[in-house]
Amino acid sequence: MWNIIGQPKVVALLERGLEKGSLSHAYLFVGPRHVGKASLALDLAQALNCEAVDRPCSSCSACTRISAGNHPDVQIIGLASDKKTEVGIDQIRDMQRASGLPPFEGQCKVFIIDNTENLSPEAANCLLKVLEEPLPQRVYILLATAENLVMPTVVSRCQLVYLHPVSPVVIKEILIDRYDVPDDHAEKLSRLSKGCPGWAISAIQNDSVFDERSEKLSTMLEIINADSDSRFSYAAELSSEFGKSRQYGDEILGLWLDWWRDLLLIKGGATESITNLDRESELHQHVVGYSLEQIKAFIQGLLEARVMIRQNVNSRLVLDTLMLSMPRP
Repeated sequence: MWNIIGQPKVVALLERGLEKGSLSHAYLFVGPRHVGKASLALDLAQALNCEAVDRPCSSCSACTRISAGNHPDVQIIGLASDKKTEVGIDQIRDMQRASGLPPFEGQCKVFIIDNTENLSPEAANCLLKVLEEPLPQRVYILLATAENLVMPTVVSRCQLVYLHPVSPVVIKEILIDRYDVPDDHAEKLSRLSKGCPGWAISAIQNDSVFDERSEKLSTMLEIINADSDSRFSYAAELSSEFGKSRQYGDEILGLWLDWWRDLLLIKGGATESITNLDRESELHQHVVGYSLEQIKAFIQGLLEARVMIRQNVNSRLVLDTLMLSMPRP
């Protein structure tokens, strides 16, 4: 049983490869955080090592050990800790050495590389050598939020698989059927997840996920109404956080985009499509203070800022400019 949610075309593609024995030696799974890339990677690792006829069965010894993270032939490489900003060359060299050994007890060795966009240049070049000289019974699964953030030569050695955001309707059904979430709460979480079921599941399993999001939104609303000095101070703090974690910074800009997109939708009369259902009354209050042109211009500024920061443009300069361009209600 494939555990990935809402990606039938991707599952069909991989199932055909399994049936025909034509799977690639390397895949690059691309999609937003929490959309299910890691879940799909584990599903594929299970399918490659499953002991049942209908693979993956999710219940044999190999499948359960892979799910629990203790199968000797399945290795996950990623950021070593929250304080790390790069996947280092030592991690890839360790993987390279492990790759040179035959499977210990399974049918295939699987190496899952998370945060591929955070590979250091040295690590990316080392990985490239591994991908250029593939050995049988080895499959490499790279996970990234965007292909353009991965070294082009690495991308060219992989089969690209895109995981698209899942319909809120599908996520809501999963929350109700699998996790017994009440209908109204499932509706709210399915919208807030922005098509990423992993976020919704994390939110029901850990209250802090929802609380942290609410805290970030409250800070954002304070900054919208703040004076220039406060805005620049916020930009400095945020820039410092970007330096520690690109992922964190990207999430913050994502929250800003969601808010201003919701203002745009309300301004255009499409209230039923907003993301921040839990803040709907505040959105209606804020939208009165802006013209449609102001909202559209700032959304464009946010999109450009996100791209520049992903391209390693000085984050403090980008954020200061963004604060200057933010319209006042």
